[in-house]
Amino acid sequence: MFIFHKETTLDDLGNGVTRRILAHDGNMMAVEVNFEQGAIGPMHNHPHEQLTYVLSGEFEFTIGEEKHVVRAGDTLYKQPNIMHGCVCLKPGTLLDTFTPIREDFLHG
Repeated sequence: MFIFHKETTLDDLGNGVTRRILAHDGNMMAVEVNFEQGAIGPMHNHPHEQLTYVLSGEFEFTIGEEKHVVRAGDTLYKQPNIMHGCVCLKPGTLLDTFTPIREDFLHG
């Protein structure tokens, strides 16, 4: 399967955050999330496993009880149902991978 950037849609989530679903099948989904400085990814949890790769920028992430500043090249793993969220310290982009796919992103 090939997915071309020009064929994807950028969704404005408000408050300085945009999301682009890059690819998905029945088991896995890749999503680009862009943050303006100061934008917040509110604390939340979900039943999906999630890997986040920091493409650019700087973020303060909280996963469970841990809090760290991450930058381009850093990777985070979030196990199912763990509370997590972030604050964008410098404008940046994250690449999120979920399994199983986030049906709520497709139909929300």
